[in-house]
Amino acid sequence: MFSCRPARHIPEGNHLLDRYRIEAPSNDVERDDLRAFVRQKPNKRILGLRFHLWLHNIANPEKDGWPHNWLRSIGEEPVIYDPFVTDRSSAQIEQHLRNKGFYKAGVENNVRLRRKRARVKYIIEPREPYYLASVGYNFEDKGLKDPVLADTVNSLIKPGVRFDVDILQDERIRIEEYLNNLGYFNFSREHIYFDADTTIGTRSVGITIGISRFRKRLEDGDFMLQSHRRYKIGNVYIFPSHNPRQAIDSRDEYYRDLDTMVFRDMHFLYRDEMLVSHRVLAQSTFVLPGEMYRKENVDRTYRHLFDLRLYRLVNIRFSESQEPVSDTSDFHLLDAWIQLTPFNMQSYTIELEGTNSSGDFGFGGNISYQHRNFFGGGEIFDFRVKGSVETMNEYYSRAFRNTYEYGAEAVIQFPRFFLPIRSISFVRQYNPRTNFSMAYNYQLRPDYTRTIANTRFGYSWRGSEYTTHTISPIELNLVNLPFSTPLFDSIINFYNLEASFKDHMVSETNYTFTFNNQDIRRKSDFIYFRFNAETAGNILAAVSRQADRPKKDGSYRIFGTEFAQYFKTDIDLRYYRMLYGDNSLVYRFFAGVGLPYGNSTALPFEKKYFAGGANSIRAWQVRSLGPGSFHEPTDRSFPNRTADIKLEANLEYRFNLFWLMEGALFVDAGNIWAIDDNDKREGALFRPGRFYQDIAVGTGFGLRFDFSFFIFRFDMGLKLRDPAEPVDKRWIPVNRRFTFDDDVAFNIGIGYPF
Repeated sequence: MFSCRPARHIPEGNHLLDRYRIEAPSNDVERDDLRAFVRQKPNKRILGLRFHLWLHNIANPEKDGWPHNWLRSIGEEPVIYDPFVTDRSSAQIEQHLRNKGFYKAGVENNVRLRRKRARVKYIIEPREPYYLASVGYNFEDKGLKDPVLADTVNSLIKPGVRFDVDILQDERIRIEEYLNNLGYFNFSREHIYFDADTTIGTRSVGITIGISRFRKRLEDGDFMLQSHRRYKIGNVYIFPSHNPRQAIDSRDEYYRDLDTMVFRDMHFLYRDEMLVSHRVLAQSTFVLPGEMYRKENVDRTYRHLFDLRLYRLVNIRFSESQEPVSDTSDFHLLDAWIQLTPFNMQSYTIELEGTNSSGDFGFGGNISYQHRNFFGGGEIFDFRVKGSVETMNEYYSRAFRNTYEYGAEAVIQFPRFFLPIRSISFVRQYNPRTNFSMAYNYQLRPDYTRTIANTRFGYSWRGSEYTTHTISPIELNLVNLPFSTPLFDSIINFYNLEASFKDHMVSETNYTFTFNNQDIRRKSDFIYFRFNAETAGNILAAVSRQADRPKKDGSYRIFGTEFAQYFKTDIDLRYYRMLYGDNSLVYRFFAGVGLPYGNSTALPFEKKYFAGGANSIRAWQVRSLGPGSFHEPTDRSFPNRTADIKLEANLEYRFNLFWLMEGALFVDAGNIWAIDDNDKREGALFRPGRFYQDIAVGTGFGLRFDFSFFIFRFDMGLKLRDPAEPVDKRWIPVNRRFTFDDDVAFNIGIGYPF
């Protein structure tokens, strides 16, 4: 439908640009780089179909008004082949190849015109590239000779390397950053130039790197050449409550009558009172009096101050100090002015939300309060009260058909470690956080009532630019089920799942490592990786054994409540591949396993894995898939299918449609399994030699509405392979027709699934 007669609105004598191709014989030529220089590209395609052109074409060109103007606005006009632009693209590709060292490269374009369509082929003849034969330097500023030559081991330009203008530009940036970090505040890449000599031999280039002197503007407008100055930090002035608007309106008067406090030789200028502790600001400031100017310290200061989550704006500027410099000093002085514009310290939020769990619709709301400076030291305190109600399947009803949930949570984050490390150097290097939280949740369901009380103490810190570590030495969960229906009891007893649903306590320690090299400043491929490991009950079990405490029903108890003992670990790996335009491919793999032992015969219910739903295998509703090939009998239906092992893989193709709307096509595969044959659900056990036979496969289509501050998502999943079916009938398209009730699932979510 989308590809039918795409050129029907093309005027006579013109041609729709159908396709273009770049043909290059050499592997040294990156075709993806060359595509950026093709100035005329065909209409966008989604899986080969010109969807946006189709939208434009179905509008009547002779009519205005809705829907014709609307279709033209969200669609895409046909791209008319232009030979001038094609020739211009060839010239720019050729220039790019010369910049890459292929001085004698040739580019021809071959155009095929047929049935109002044009297909363009760019034929590349790169020929032999030029290589660097020698590298020399010309120091107009003799004072930079020693530091620059001392760092040539890190130079990107070396004899034998292919001549490449992009590498020359990267070398300019490298030298600029290197000298900036040696105190040369006014040095920039504009002071670096290159002379290339191609007459020294066959396909050889001699490069001379020139470094010019600093041009200082005089009061009369003329310029004077002088050597580049090296700077140390003089005075540091910090404005903790800077108001840019007032500063502009009142100018010099704004800075009068400010109180000043000196701490670690830094001047804190404020009016009335300091909202945030000077110690917190000092530990986040790397531009220090008396130290050499380093650009990397300025960048670290920006990063740490923003990470406090206290300031809407952070501005650091420098000015040459008016204080005299010693005649024997090689350094001049820079004064630093750090202007901080804070957020409102206190805020509250009221939220209403719609919910959809396993097809059970409901609504809820919460009231949140946040204080960004709770104790005056940059502590962020969050408190939230939440309530919700959901309709339930009639099969699980007793006196009512709704699930009610109420809860409260309090979290406070400190911008430092409490124990065991509190040194200022550790804070500066790793930007640590200490987190305390307490929560209580009450769930009133038709089949059971459950309460969960949680308290947690933990740390988080940055290991590097891309890595984050989180560890919680202590986390306590108290789970109580004061009521359950006879039907619920009979089901969990039938499947031998009562160990997961009885009252218990979880005392755990967990660690999470996260790697994410996404650069939000530009569109590029990136990887996300998360590793999590947790263990519970070991200390309590050891103490109970040493104290020779008696067991009850085969388990130790604390205050009359059994505690869980288990080990659990999982990984989540994602690769985001950016394609042409705004299209992308996302690959995801998840694997996790939980092993109960010692004091436990099963993982607690809240620690088990589940599959299905908006962020998993979307052809199944949440918690409705598996475990394994288990087929649930009608009279023993159970709404929460969980297990000890989970494997899942996802592939999603994302593309822009129109307006705020994005589309997605996806394929999901995976399942969950039991790890112990005590689980009486037939087919639930994980078997290494045949687990692949239990893999569920689903596909589907999704719509995303990007409202900037949040993304509303709707996914429709379709089952392709159902492991609950007999072995020879699991591939649904091969064995039977799809049914809407059994094979289609709808999921609603906020944000991307992964």
